[in-house]
Order: sequence, then C-alpha cells, then structure tokens
Amino acid sequence: MPVDPKYPELRRRRFRPIPVRMLVPNFITLLAICAGLTAIRLSTEGRMELAVGAIVFAAILDGLDGRVARMIKGQSKFGAELDSLADFVNFGVAPGLILYFWQLHDLSNVGWIASMIFAISGGLRLARFNATMDDPNKPAFAANYFTGVPAPAGAITVLLPIYLAFLGMPTPPAALTMLYTLLIAILMVSRLPVFSGKTIRMRVPPEMVLPVFVAVVFFIALLIGYPWHILSACSVLYLLSLPAGWKSYRNHERAAAAQTAAPVDVVASNPATSFGQAAPEPDHDDRPARLN
Repeated sequence: MPVDPKYPELRRRRFRPIPVRMLVPNFITLLAICAGLTAIRLSTEGRMELAVGAIVFAAILDGLDGRVARMIKGQSKFGAELDSLADFVNFGVAPGLILYFWQLHDLSNVGWIASMIFAISGGLRLARFNATMDDPNKPAFAANYFTGVPAPAGAITVLLPIYLAFLGMPTPPAALTMLYTLLIAILMVSRLPVFSGKTIRMRVPPEMVLPVFVAVVFFIALLIGYPWHILSACSVLYLLSLPAGWKSYRNHERAAAAQTAAPVDVVASNPATSFGQAAPEPDHDDRPARLN
C-alpha cells in the first residue's frame, strides 16, 4: 500500500469487499425508483395507463426488497435509507403528479396545492416511521400495526378515481378528486392504527403449498387480465378494512391495560398488605408442597 513519506505510520484506508447478497435488495429498490420516475414521465406525456401500471410495479418491488433482504440476510442501514427515499419518490411524489396531470390541473393552483400536500404527507409519514421504528416504549402487540396508512397503500388507494375512469365510469369532478386526495393524505399522517400483517407466520403447511401456488397464480392472472377491476376492488376493500384494524388495536390495548392492572387489584384486595401490615407466614408444612 502506498504511504505518505512524511507520515509512514498512516496508511490508506482499506475498504472491505461487499458481499453480493448485500447488493441484491438495493438493486430491487433502484429498479423501483426507476419505475416511479418513469411513471412521472409517462404522466407528463398523457400515457396514464402505463403511468399507473408503473406505480403498481413499484409497489410490488417495494414489497419484495425487504423480504428478499431478510431471506438472504442482506439488511443494511444504507438499504433502509435508500428504501425510504424510494418510497417518497414512488408513493408520494409520483402519485401526486399523476393526479395533477390527469385532472387536478383543472383547479389551477388549488389542484397543485392538493398534489403537494399528498406528496409532503408521504414524506412526513415515512419520516415518522423511521423515527419511531426502534421506540422501546411500544407495546408488544403494536408491532403488528402501522401508525397511519402506509405509503404504498396510500399511493394505490389515492389513484382510485383513475381506476374508475379507466373502467368507463363517469369522471368525477376535479373538486371531488381533490377532496379524496386530501382524505388519503390525512389518513397517511394520522395516528390511525392500521393492520400490517408483519407478524403473520410466513411458513405454509405442506398440504397447502399447491393451493397457495394456484391462488397466487390466479390473482396475478386476474391482475393482468382485469387490472382496473382488481385495483378498484382492492382499494375499496382496503379502505373499508381500516375500522377493523382500529377496533383490533383497541381490543389489544384494553387487554394489555387489564393485564397491567391485575397485580394492583390483587394487592388492593388483601387487607393485610393494603394497610402496610405484613402478610401471614405460611405453615412450614406447606412450603415443600409449594416448591413442588
């Protein structure tokens, strides 16, 4: 290694080679960013169907990169930061611009403000997720819930008016599209508990392998053959499921609160301990029985 003749003890810093498994998830994330940027270009050219398809493709890649990283043990801090930046572009900026170029431009500055609010809400939601990801005060059951609608789901659902227009339904007024966009933006930055499914077991029983394969292939075939029908139905069902996630979270919260208060109730029910008196000692003959 070449060294400085004035300071021979200082050697050039040597970087260790990076395993390929650490690069694969980042390649998937970069491909998702390319899809999001391409969606923006397609929307400026008026090719809305391809633009929306690019957003859906980016959402699929976003669901794959994290799982691939965990499967091949390729997680890294760099990959986590890159994924957050990709989500802001793909599910914040790109959907907002698609809606603006599709219809919100009819409202002039008001439509542009609505698009910006949606994009900014996506960035704020991602920043809050990164800041609270390692919060030690979170209860155990909170790991199965998101705080607010996640960015990919928000991007898919906010494009619902475009799906319905592609199905031949009457195009809604621009003001209604703007209000719907703002509603999804509010849901993204809200404190609403949303079921995430992270703790669902990913192992499939042997007898269910073939049915799962058939179901996945069938869903992909439906998505390819009837994309706007499937995306519209999924968006509506997702929005309708939000109250169920909130109710489930509240039930877990009440159960945790009751479990925490149970020892306090036991102490309060014992008059000897409640007034600071010592509890009676058990008989010596009873101690071996308790130990056993």
